[in-house]
Amino acid sequence: MAAVCVFCASSSTLEQRWLDLATSTGNELAARGHTLVSGGGCVGMMGAVADGARAGGAHTLGVIPQSLVDLEVADTAADELIVTTDMGARKDLMIERSDAFITLPGGLGTLDELFEVWTTATLDLHRKPIVLVDPDGFYAGLLGWLGALAETGFVRRAALEQVTVVSSVVAAFDVLSPLEGSA
Repeated sequence: MAAVCVFCASSSTLEQRWLDLATSTGNELAARGHTLVSGGGCVGMMGAVADGARAGGAHTLGVIPQSLVDLEVADTAADELIVTTDMGARKDLMIERSDAFITLPGGLGTLDELFEVWTTATLDLHRKPIVLVDPDGFYAGLLGWLGALAETGFVRRAALEQVTVVSSVVAAFDVLSPLEGSA
């Protein structure tokens, strides 16, 4: 069983299709026997991933800063909920407690988390798989821009290769299949 961190939107104003994608991610994570590591929120896609994982019997670990607990958005149903002092400590702990990372569609917070794990991987601070789920070209603009940065030398091509881009949740977990059965 691997600990898979899922980054995604916590907005409560999303279309149902994004919530369904998140729920199916939690379902697939549980079916594969993994533990969920999340940002510890109970709203939006983040809450849907956790609910889907729990519905399938997966262990859920939420990591949330006190400021978000104070806003009453903490996933109090998590099997383990760790409260940190701030967002930086939250990301550090999520990286430490995870064996792999899946990024679903999201906004600024999701991008912040993606870039944190991606940057630390390029610095060889970890060698954990990073998978970006890009349904319907959600991240096409970002990926195009990053590709252009590689053409100009601002981003190393090898850095771009450290993230696997897939179009579906099943494909994301297929990338992580070598982790299945690991402790």
